[in-house]
Amino acid sequence: MAIPITQRIAIDEDEIEIVFVRASGPGGQNVNKVSTAVQLRFDVRQSPSLPDAVRERLERLAGRRLTQDGVLVIAAQRFRTQERNRQDAIDRLVVLIREAAILPVTRRPTRPTLGSRLRRLEAKTRRSTIKGLRGPPDE
Repeated sequence: MAIPITQRIAIDEDEIEIVFVRASGPGGQNVNKVSTAVQLRFDVRQSPSLPDAVRERLERLAGRRLTQDGVLVIAAQRFRTQERNRQDAIDRLVVLIREAAILPVTRRPTRPTLGSRLRRLEAKTRRSTIKGLRGPPDE
């Protein structure tokens, strides 16, 4: 089954590897007995579902979560059940890919208007006059 990301992008569940591990932190005996934490692995570089531009932006966004081999690792252990942690990890992956799918807006350089240039020069002239008056008196 495919996980929808955007209208054009959907990743197949077979591309995601989910491993259940023991959670760290408080929780008493439950923490020591039940593997509720989730490690989600998604191979960014080998994924046929991602366009090249999205793949590059995702690698940049992933930061330390990306291994040397280009595998994105997301750890989820907020909840006490495997299913909720699994869904949390998938949701976080979807959010990350959606963020990478947004095209960056390039800045179009603009020029200052004639009025702003004239005001700037006028202010410089006024300031120059004030500073010129601070000097020693002419003889």
